[in-house]
Amino acid sequence: MTIPSNGGLQPSLPPEQPGSGVLSMTRALYWSLRREFWENRSLYVAPLAVSALVLFGFMISMFHLADKMRTASSLGAMNQQALVQQPYEVAEAVILAAMTIVSLFYCLDALHSERRDRSILFWKSLPVSDVTTVLAKAAIPILILPVLAFTVTLLTQLIMLLLTASLLGSGQGVSTLWTQAPGFTMSMGLLYHLVVVHGLFYAPFYSWMLLVSGWARRAVFLWAAMPVVAIGVVEKVAFNSSNFTGMLIYRLSGGTNAMAAPATGLAMKNNLMQLNYASLSSPSLWTGLALSAVFLTAAVRLRRSQGPI
Repeated sequence: MTIPSNGGLQPSLPPEQPGSGVLSMTRALYWSLRREFWENRSLYVAPLAVSALVLFGFMISMFHLADKMRTASSLGAMNQQALVQQPYEVAEAVILAAMTIVSLFYCLDALHSERRDRSILFWKSLPVSDVTTVLAKAAIPILILPVLAFTVTLLTQLIMLLLTASLLGSGQGVSTLWTQAPGFTMSMGLLYHLVVVHGLFYAPFYSWMLLVSGWARRAVFLWAAMPVVAIGVVEKVAFNSSNFTGMLIYRLSGGTNAMAAPATGLAMKNNLMQLNYASLSSPSLWTGLALSAVFLTAAVRLRRSQGPI
């Protein structure tokens, strides 16, 4: 990485080998992704901070661990599973919530911040196309952050499991722990849930926010939210229906009716274990991805013509 001529405030791309022509798209995409993490350290700091907070709270709860495991040993299999897995489910939910919030604010700021601080002039001077830049920004919430959240969650749960096992030592309590703790199947279910639901199914929302981020001069959140709210209100007033709102809820639930029917954390875990791969061929998923492509194409055209604010 070389030092740019603007005082070292921005990283610049390494030069290609002599005679290689322009920067290849793969190499440009790689350095564009690195740029996003360099400029937005909250992408990895927030999940790690939440993980540290969860582990701190879990270590405090370990003062009552022996009593908890004795209680679990006297319960039925389903109740044992619910009791033992509760802290692991809380860790998943909190890290997932942090990932969603980070994705939201990242998309709203991704194209707006470079126009606001005028760094767009520097980035456009590099041999990186607008297509590559927008695709790199879209890949962060749709693909990179779900995988990162999964990795942080898995490591957090592993540390929790090892801490618990080391404290219990041996006996019936540790036997209950190893029997009822989340396993490999549940971990793969979590990865599927994060990538498909919080990545691919949410892609139209992230792409829409990126588009608004590249267009709005200020109040990006309001400009992103107002059209959605307006469509729902007009439909309700004009036709006394809520099809648009229902569609949004359906997509936010990952293409299921999970939000319409209450479920316990254990039931949600069992649903993840089933790995319903049929949703990958769902028309709503591919329709959403097509809509995302339209939004991202518009964002590329906007970035091509937009300058500093």
